[in-house]
Amino acid sequence: MTAESPAPRPRPQRLIVVGSGIAGLYAALLAADANAEVVLMTKGALADSNTFYAQGGISAVLDEPAPGDTVAAHIADTLKAGAGHCNEEAVRVLCTEARMDIAGLQRFGVRFDMDDDGDPALGLEAAHSAPRILHAGGDATGARVAQALISAVLDASAAGRIQVIGHAQATSLLQGEGRVTGVNFLHNGRELGVHGDAVLLATGGAGRLFAQTTNPAVATADGLALAWRAGAAVADLEFFQFHPTCMVRPADARETEGNGSEANADPLLISEAVRGEGAILVDAHGERFMPAYHPDAELAPRDVVSRSIALHLASLGDPNGHVFLDARVIEASRGNGFLAQRFPTLSARTREAGIDWTLEPLPVAPAAHYWMGGVVTDLHGRTSVPGLLAAGEVACTGVQGANRLASNSLLEGLVFGRRAVEAFLSAGPSQDTDAPLAVSAAGGLPLTLASAPLSRDSIGTVGASEAPVGNYSPVPSKAASGEPDTLACPPISRRFETVPAPGSVDTSFAAPGVFSRDGLRRLMTANAGVIRDGGLLREAAGLLGGWAADVVPLQAPESVDVRVHEDANLLLAAQLLVHAARERRESLGAHYRSDSVASDAAVEPFDQRYTMSRKASLVQ
Repeated sequence: MTAESPAPRPRPQRLIVVGSGIAGLYAALLAADANAEVVLMTKGALADSNTFYAQGGISAVLDEPAPGDTVAAHIADTLKAGAGHCNEEAVRVLCTEARMDIAGLQRFGVRFDMDDDGDPALGLEAAHSAPRILHAGGDATGARVAQALISAVLDASAAGRIQVIGHAQATSLLQGEGRVTGVNFLHNGRELGVHGDAVLLATGGAGRLFAQTTNPAVATADGLALAWRAGAAVADLEFFQFHPTCMVRPADARETEGNGSEANADPLLISEAVRGEGAILVDAHGERFMPAYHPDAELAPRDVVSRSIALHLASLGDPNGHVFLDARVIEASRGNGFLAQRFPTLSARTREAGIDWTLEPLPVAPAAHYWMGGVVTDLHGRTSVPGLLAAGEVACTGVQGANRLASNSLLEGLVFGRRAVEAFLSAGPSQDTDAPLAVSAAGGLPLTLASAPLSRDSIGTVGASEAPVGNYSPVPSKAASGEPDTLACPPISRRFETVPAPGSVDTSFAAPGVFSRDGLRRLMTANAGVIRDGGLLREAAGLLGGWAADVVPLQAPESVDVRVHEDANLLLAAQLLVHAARERRESLGAHYRSDSVASDAAVEPFDQRYTMSRKASLVQ
């Protein structure tokens, strides 16, 4: 009697995570803890993400909250900030489960700031009704969180539990039998492909659509474009949040076309706290202007200050210009050395940029900060395309509504990144199910427990069986060379633009058929930025359509140049944003139209969500 052969062991599921911000890193770690095979793909280095630049903290009502704070209060604050446009169930999930994922972060080495009693030092931020903001390293929360998660990922990689592919530009999603089955990507000048049971997009936002942004150079709408081309639905793209005061480099430093210096443009956000201490905003003529726009002047809400700056610049005929934040009045009233003591990081950073803000004003402008819209997902990160998940800023869960509540962005990446992993694990290899498998973010398997190492055969050159995207030149581009990008801040000279005389807005930078990234950003800032109206949006749509006839953003470019792919992704994202902004004729939250029409009060704003898919026409 022969012994029966042992039953074959089921193969582990493979999750491909695209992006290395908080959502991608956290999801990769959780999936690896559950013994899934994990491929983590990042466009630059692991630290190249919006998360790393986040100065703010993470909002959460803990097991021992601040006196008077409750989960219900966090829910109410989020709904109010979202201007009635939030998905209430998504908000409930976010706020109720926050404490679970804060514990999850701590398990992976994140250490939050403590008070003198050894308890979490909870901060209070605008529009929050109680102190509930966790910080790490003061104003370096994002960097501290990213560093801890990256360290955990590298440990898992060394143990063979996560395969990290750096400097990989995802170019298209592989699809077969009605679902996403993998990713094509550029690496060292070659087009490669990796197969998996699901793909999680965690690619962040698209601040590089605009002339001024707090986002690093990698924020070029890659995930949104990948999902759109694969047929996924997107929504709420008209809602883009702008921070009112981001330091501006002079015009000569911003001319980056073709010289590669754009990657070194380190954004520097100037916190509202500086205005809270007494700094004022003046234009290029030295005139203070905020009192004419709002009774609270510089202390008005963030969106009001951004809108006022944009209106003032437009009135001067320079929508792509900047104003100045004068903090010298603080030093004069509080005494020499106050700015350095109160704002040590900003003092050091501005000094590195070549400006002594105790002696001269800082050039600032509203900057694209956070995109509330994105790829539509359910409460478990599942998109409208089987096998495709999304989490973080690239996703539209409905949590942020029409205007994000401060410090809810990192939290969203955590909560819905975990929920996406739960959905993935519950599905099994190449299957779908509606019953999510619970994964404990604060528990689970220890990091030292390794599953079977990933096979190098899982990544290979795209062949006939792997749906090749096209024929490519063997010459690698500089952008795809794999050389690490640096994000060091270049010195800023004192050569600033003067505000031109009032007149018509110059759109010569956006000539039809002559696409340039600088032209795109200036067009979007002037026509689809903080202030919009039907005429500006119609003009933008026409110019974008003209560029699209040449660039063809609806298709993945047949190129091994990363920049070519980014250009196509940015142009597609711009078309989608402008289309959504034209559809929403009333002002709501971060979407402000000077020609706003009253909305139907009998219809809930959330029911008016503008959802689009690949079938939609972007040409009108």
